Amino acid sequence: MSQNKLYTVLQERILVLDGAMGTMLQRYKFSEEDFRGERFKDWESPVQGNNDLLTLTQPEAIAAVHAKYFEAGADIVETNTFSGTTIAMADYGMESLVYDLNYESAKIAKSVADKFTASEPHKPRFVAGAMGPTNKTASMSPDVNDPGYRAISFDELRIAYKQQAEALVDGGVDILLVETIFDTLNAKAALFAIEELKEERDIEIPVMVSGTITDASGRTLSGQTAEAFLISIGHMPLLSVGFNCALGAEQLTPYLEIVSGKSDFAISAYPNAGLPNAFGEYDETAEEMASQIKTYLDKQLVNIVGGCCGTTPEHIRAIANLVKDYKPRPLPAFAKREAAL
Repeated sequence: MSQNKLYTVLQERILVLDGAMGTMLQRYKFSEEDFRGERFKDWESPVQGNNDLLTLTQPEAIAAVHAKYFEAGADIVETNTFSGTTIAMADYGMESLVYDLNYESAKIAKSVADKFTASEPHKPRFVAGAMGPTNKTASMSPDVNDPGYRAISFDELRIAYKQQAEALVDGGVDILLVETIFDTLNAKAALFAIEELKEERDIEIPVMVSGTITDASGRTLSGQTAEAFLISIGHMPLLSVGFNCALGAEQLTPYLEIVSGKSDFAISAYPNAGLPNAFGEYDETAEEMASQIKTYLDKQLVNIVGGCCGTTPEHIRAIANLVKDYKPRPLPAFAKREAAL
């Protein structure tokens, strides 16, 4: 039911995605002991920096961040599962926790979303299960002396992503979001895993795909242009395609123009709060970011917009206030879908 509502709402207005989870969690200044909590107090390796683990050890903080973004005007929040695969969790020796991390993250986000939907039925809230790129790439060698070497295979990625997707779906997410894609082959493994899961369970779940253009060359890390990226994943049944991270809103505009002009999917964008300064921090204010995102709206490029690194509820509030006055990018394919149901 929430999926049909999502497609309907997307035709009515521009939806707002949340901002950065990591930026907000940094404000808590959690120590190693805070990350460990009671359950992991004797864990054999350091765990500070494993933000996904905070779902199990500091769930109140995760719920509070979701609530702040909903209060700021977000329609969709992402689960705290950016690194929620066995591949990424291997850095901490926590592969066995993957199901719990994803399931509990989904439950927390869905609980907060349901409370906001109940209090404001005219503005339903949705949860996107975040599926990050992992820390390995299937297309390129990490060893310059052995260009044919691969640190991960397609099948290993597929299995890991399927485990993550299963737990997110079990936890009640409304959407699966394959995000921050720097290697489209990794993304294809995730999308293949999702299609397998949908077929096995005889379910439908909307899928968002968001790539990352890594620099001014206009290419992903694995070398694809924006159009090539779209062509690579365009055969899949997707809710949306777009870009996030790496660039600020202004730098992202030409790549959004490319995919918006060539796709029937909804278009999403959640850029960083500008480019990082010399200390790796983001200085762009909410007002500055919103003024740049206004270009997306004037050109009718997007259907879903939010923030990535460095963004906060203040940034999301500015974006939410801005989009209220704009019509969404037309979605004729979605209207046909609604008519067929």
